[in-house]
Amino acid sequence: MKLKSEEKFAFLQLSQYVANLDGEYGPKEREIVEEYCTEMGIENIEIDLKYFVLEDTLAIFRSSQSQRIILLALMVLVHVDDKFGINENRVIDKIAQHFNLTEQEINLFSMWGKMGSALYEQALVFTAV
Repeated sequence: MKLKSEEKFAFLQLSQYVANLDGEYGPKEREIVEEYCTEMGIENIEIDLKYFVLEDTLAIFRSSQSQRIILLALMVLVHVDDKFGINENRVIDKIAQHFNLTEQEINLFSMWGKMGSALYEQALVFTAV
């Protein structure tokens, strides 16, 4: 909810892009993206990835706070399916470089993403009927 309107839609596009990097936009990733849309109060509209330009999208996130919010959220997304592949890793590194984050910060964000995705999975189990 701390993102500006333009940033929310850019984050949705970025999330879908990252979720598709491993070639499979699976159910767990879809659930996470849907949760993000609910949190942001926007509709989950699927984008056409052939028109997506990473650098243009990243330029929308100007504040350090917005950049950190989206990277933390993306870390949950890349870890939720337990397939943090080479393509996802490369794009996360590219995003981190664009945002001038250190390797140590990225490692901390990644650990947080692993824990966040594990807690999300546990919550689903606890709330299943």
